Amino acid sequence: MSSSSGAPESWIASFCSLIGHEYYAEVSEDFIEDDFNLTGLQSQVDMYKEALEMILDVEPEDDEEEEEEEEDDEEPSLEAQDMRPNQKTERRLQKEITSDLSIIESSAELLYGLIHQRYICSRPGMQQMSEKYELGHFGTCPRTNCENARTLPVGLSDIPGKDTVKLFCPSCLDVYVPPNSRFQTVDGAFFGRTFGALFLLTFPEYDLTKRGAGVIAGVRASGETPNVINGFYAKNIAPGLGSNHIYEPRIYGFRVSEYSKTGPRMRWLRERPTDMNELNETALATVDKPKSGNPQPRRTIRARANNSSPMRVETADNDL
Repeated sequence: MSSSSGAPESWIASFCSLIGHEYYAEVSEDFIEDDFNLTGLQSQVDMYKEALEMILDVEPEDDEEEEEEEEDDEEPSLEAQDMRPNQKTERRLQKEITSDLSIIESSAELLYGLIHQRYICSRPGMQQMSEKYELGHFGTCPRTNCENARTLPVGLSDIPGKDTVKLFCPSCLDVYVPPNSRFQTVDGAFFGRTFGALFLLTFPEYDLTKRGAGVIAGVRASGETPNVINGFYAKNIAPGLGSNHIYEPRIYGFRVSEYSKTGPRMRWLRERPTDMNELNETALATVDKPKSGNPQPRRTIRARANNSSPMRVETADNDL
């Protein structure tokens, strides 16, 4: 494949353009060439050096082949005598080269996926994924009450081969299987468990309560000071949950009982606190630890009275 300018397309560009690889970001070669970003990957990938050369479009070293060709040139020609053995040898070498290339290609895909997991958590990778998120490359949540909230690709494990890629909805905080089967062959470890939460912390200005182009019109446009809870804007914490966003199945207008075999289950998964400040860990820590710094008086346990409950605790406050 070649681009319109006539220059050959890189391995990374061709890999990301394949069908089913739309979720991938194109990792920059500068990121791959930094040895610090590849720490610990050599032990996880077979034929690591050859796979890395394939990703970077580096031609492999052919020192051994050149030496063999020089030796063949020095020896006298014996084609007429040993034609059949030479043909068998050539076929055997072609098979070995083909098998080695297939192994290197699979190793290159694995290595690129592991590098990709680290790249999308970096600043340039996060920026590239945000552009794909704004364009809706990752799809929308299938839940009706989320009103087509945009999803993020995540993995349930950081170890390759454990599970395929999933889609995380920041509106209902649930994880879904991609609707298209072509994405169900992508390893979830190539996106990892860190990316989803880190993305929302990096771009808190995305308004998850809006749909379409309004998602990129952040709080900066309104000029209001948002209420921040644990690093997230309060209105962006599970906006698709709560009493107003819970589906209640009905039959002829009558609600289906939870005790029915076909009734709703685990309603608590869709609950949301009425006051989101209940989740503010900073405020709760301030209440538990007063500004004065004086420790709270401990309760002194007294011996229980006769015929009293063993669970009763009498403190010094009761004597006042």
